[in-house]
Amino acid sequence: MRLLFIHAHPVPESFNRALCDCAVATARERGHEVRLIDLHAEGFNPVMSAEERRRYHDDAPPPEDVAPHIDALRWAEGLIFVYPTWWYSQPAILKGWMDRVWRPGVTFTVPAKDAPMRPALTNVRLIGVITTFGSPWWFWTLLMGAPGRRIILRGLRFCTARRTRSFWLGLHEMDTQTDSARRRYLELVRRRIARIPL
Repeated sequence: MRLLFIHAHPVPESFNRALCDCAVATARERGHEVRLIDLHAEGFNPVMSAEERRRYHDDAPPPEDVAPHIDALRWAEGLIFVYPTWWYSQPAILKGWMDRVWRPGVTFTVPAKDAPMRPALTNVRLIGVITTFGSPWWFWTLLMGAPGRRIILRGLRFCTARRTRSFWLGLHEMDTQTDSARRRYLELVRRRIARIPL
């Protein structure tokens, strides 16, 4: 499978980067075609300009910095997001990436009036998330309603193939976890990626 990993963490020596490295290495070992978008490493600009927004629904070519990301989305059969959950959702750079890259005509179509939107990224048949949280699971899930999960596994998934499969892996209370708990989570990530069919 052609797997596109999207990583969003500013610190290269972070545990989150270790999670990304583990997932990417496992996918390559299993024989998948792999691409990695490291948003911070490439200096991706998450801010949509006024002019970009004015042309958002036009058929004009996307901005030059966005075009390679669109190409990667169209290449991929699986999308795997690796990021920390901050303030109950995706980091700003990843949310900005969604705003700028998941555009009309690329990931969804806007048909005539009174007709529903339709998915356009039907080459994608797997979406996965590998994340960490500062909060306990009950706070994020029961009190906050899991907003970050809904954005990806409902919102973005709508734009993909009809029977797109998904997975969600999360390590809660990251700041107080032991080294052994982090190692167990890395192993969980490795096993889950190893199960993705070619």
